Amino acid sequence: MSDQVTYREVEVGAELPTVSYPVTRLSLVKYCGASGDFNVIHWNERIAKAVGLPDVIAHGMFTMAQAGRFVTDWAGPQALVTEFGVRFSAVVVVPDDDRGAEIALSGQVTEKLAGNRVAIALTATCAGEKVLTRARAVVKLP
Repeated sequence: MSDQVTYREVEVGAELPTVSYPVTRLSLVKYCGASGDFNVIHWNERIAKAVGLPDVIAHGMFTMAQAGRFVTDWAGPQALVTEFGVRFSAVVVVPDDDRGAEIALSGQVTEKLAGNRVAIALTATCAGEKVLTRARAVVKLP
C-alpha cells in the first residue's frame, strides 16, 4: 500500500487493492485479552458448537478492526479517519488448524467531500461470504 495518499491524487471510483488478513485461534485469544471480551464462543469449540455455531467465531469488533486497519494502511500516517461504520452480516469461522481463516478487504472511493475528505465503501469477505455490509469510512487526507 501507499506510504501517503493525498486528496489531490485520489479520484472517485478509485479501487483500493485487496488485502487479506489472517485470523487464527491465537489471534482471537490475543483479542480476548486486549478487548476484555472473553465470551467462550471466541475460543472454545465445544461451547461454540453447543450453541449452534459451526465452530469458534471471530469477534465482530475484531473483524471491524481489520477493516479499520485496511483503511489506515491505505490512507497513510498523516490521514485521519473521521467516520467509520459497519453492519455485521455473517460470522468469521476460525477453524483449529495451522491456517485459520482470512478476512479479505477491498474498497472504493465513492465521494470526494469538502475539507480534504473522501468516502470509501468497504467490502469484507471470508470464505467467499460478505461478513460486513454498509461498511463505510470517511478519511481526511493531506
